[in-house]
Parts: sequence; C-alpha cells; structure tokens
Amino acid sequence: MSRPRLEVADVFHRHGAAWRKANAGHVSLDQLKVMSAIEQCRSAALGGHVERCEDCDHSRIAYNSCRNRHCPKCQGAAARDWLAAREADLLPVGYFHLVFTLPAEISGIAYQNKAVVYDLLFRAAAETLLTIAADPKHLGARIGFTAVLHTWGSAMTHHPHVHMIVPGGGISLDGSRWISCRPGFLLPVRVLSRLFRRLFLTGLADAHAAGRLAFFGELGGLHSRSAFAAHLAPLRRKNWFVYARPPFAGPEAVLAYLARYTHRVAIANSRLLALDERGVTCRCKDYRRDGQARYRTMTLAPDEFIRRFLLHVLPQGFHRIRHYGLLASAGCKANIARARELIAAPMPLIETPAEHDDARNADTGAEHRPPCPCCGGRMIIVETFERNGAPRGPPPSDATVGTAMS
Repeated sequence: MSRPRLEVADVFHRHGAAWRKANAGHVSLDQLKVMSAIEQCRSAALGGHVERCEDCDHSRIAYNSCRNRHCPKCQGAAARDWLAAREADLLPVGYFHLVFTLPAEISGIAYQNKAVVYDLLFRAAAETLLTIAADPKHLGARIGFTAVLHTWGSAMTHHPHVHMIVPGGGISLDGSRWISCRPGFLLPVRVLSRLFRRLFLTGLADAHAAGRLAFFGELGGLHSRSAFAAHLAPLRRKNWFVYARPPFAGPEAVLAYLARYTHRVAIANSRLLALDERGVTCRCKDYRRDGQARYRTMTLAPDEFIRRFLLHVLPQGFHRIRHYGLLASAGCKANIARARELIAAPMPLIETPAEHDDARNADTGAEHRPPCPCCGGRMIIVETFERNGAPRGPPPSDATVGTAMS
C-alpha cells in the first residue's frame, strides 16, 4: 500500500503540539482525541504484526489503523464495508442526488450547537422530502433515501449541508403499486426549499425556547429570545438552497458516488501538495468559477489548517449517515422486497448475513492483506505486537512497512 507523499498526520506531527499549547482551554476533548488518533494511526503506537511471504520469505511490518472516522487514512476500508452492505438495497430505477444546505447566517449557531442543529438539519430535510413526495399533487408515494452530512466546503470552511440519494419513485400510499417519477424530474426544488426553510426555522426556534442552544463570543447576545427572533427574521424571507442533480445513469453510478461521499473527511491526503515555511498548500475548488478556472491551490498557515480541519469533528456518537422512509432500518428489508415485487424486479442473489459474516471471518487475511510485493505470494502473520511495542526480533533487511486494520 503506497503512502501519500504528504498527510494530515504530517501537519499534526510537525505543528500539533504548538497548536495545542497555543489554544489550550479552547479545544474540545473530541478534537484532541481526533488529533491524537491521526498522529498515532499506522504507527508503532497502536501495535501491529509481522507478515512473511510463504514463497520467498519476504517480511513486512504492518501497523494498526486508528479507525477514527475523521482520519483520512482509515475511511477507504470503512467505505468498502458500508457499500457492500448497501449494494443489495439498490432498486432498478433512476436515482437522484439532492442537497439541502443551511444559510451562512446559521453556520455559527450550528458550530456552537453541533448535535442539536445537525440533527435538526437531518430531520427537517427528511420530513420535507417525505411530506412533498407523499402529496398527491406531486408524487403521491412513500419514498426512501439515504442522507449523508457534510460540514465543509472545498476550502474546509464551515458549510453544513446534507447530501441525499433518492430512488426515482416510491410505493403508493395504499401499498398496491410502484409510482415512478417523471423522467429526469423528482420533486420541485422551490416547493422543497420553502418547506425545508419553515420546518428548520420552526425547529430552531423551539430548541431556543426549550433552552437547548448555547451561545458564546460574538453570538452571546442571542440568548435573548427577542434578539434570536430578530436574527432569524430575515431568513424567513430568504431563498434557501435545495439542489437537485440529474439522475444517475444506474445503480453502479450510485455506488460510485456513495464510495466518494459517504466516508469523506474535511480533506483527503491526496489533496495536500506541500508543507514548508509558507504553510500547508493543497488543491481546492472555487465553485463560483467554471471550467479549469474552478481548480486552484491555496496555502494556509499550519495553525489555520489545523483549526479548519478540526471545525468538522462531530460530537461523539453522532450518526452522519442516516436512512429514512422505505430505507429506515426497522422495515428496510421488507420494504425493499415489496418495492422489487411491485417493480417486477428479481431479488438479488446475495449471501445471507450469517453466510457473509462467516465467509468474511474465515478469509479476512486473504481479503484484506495485500500480496507479497516481491513475488505476489500469500503473506501470513508470523508475529503480533502490542501498542508501543516492537517485533521480538529485527526483521530481515529486505522487510517493508505496511498497514493493517486492527
């Protein structure tokens, strides 16, 4: 497994200690844990094992991964496992991509109240889709969808929005037939936008009245009910952003999209270009421009890079991928089966969960362990070592260093 030339971990290793000292008392425990996990990921600090090729005796040390959901190095395997579980739920219909975005005026409130506001964003967007889809004036059906929270723009600024992947149709309200949407059109975005705005602002006002919101610094004055109402008033007249992209070409395209989006973090290691006396240079996009002018680079001071990266640390236990309607976990399998029956689609040939788990457990090494880099042979584990430990004996001079998912 090749290592990127530059990683977020390198920025933390070089500048993290100074940043923590300069910001002592202003960094959350969750943020400190994320920094520590990324710094230790795939290093001796987390332990690992020694592998040896059965054919040529080539050896390599594989260090364990931190598996933190904010770590750029750990999301590939997590995404693959998640996608394998979702593949059987895909329906043979067109899929749409919708985005519900909070206006900039809400961003500061959301950052200081992540759990409350992000949850409200999910609930308001989901209720909007379910309500408008069930309206006989539009689709008149029960739909299902998967929602994924992103909190960043390309420059890692705070930009909360929810991506939704929605099948192009649903089950009629009486459960008797499948209702397909019009070709290339799911639901009117202007109608969605207005209901989303109303539901979110109502929920936010209710949260304020219930004392569930906290305000600090420049937002301290919003503790007052009148000041909070005045802050929200202009937003009731503003157009809120709901975006609907054209439908995907097919289920395979849906999976390709999900692979890119479900387990993203604020910035991928592949976007980092340089770490030098000027700061951290990385690739980004300017969505206000078109064509090649959209792609550019930016350089941030190390402390600003770290600050922006940590803006997007989620509260512990917060679910950033959620399923609604027909895809809600309680009745998902039954709903998918009924939808396939109504669409007259054959059920997919997949392993049962028990069979899948047994096969995965029996062949974990063959599935996840890369072959020998010298001869392509099978690598076997010959030794394991604990956190902050080391192999009992020094590996041969031709040994390489790899990684392992602990």
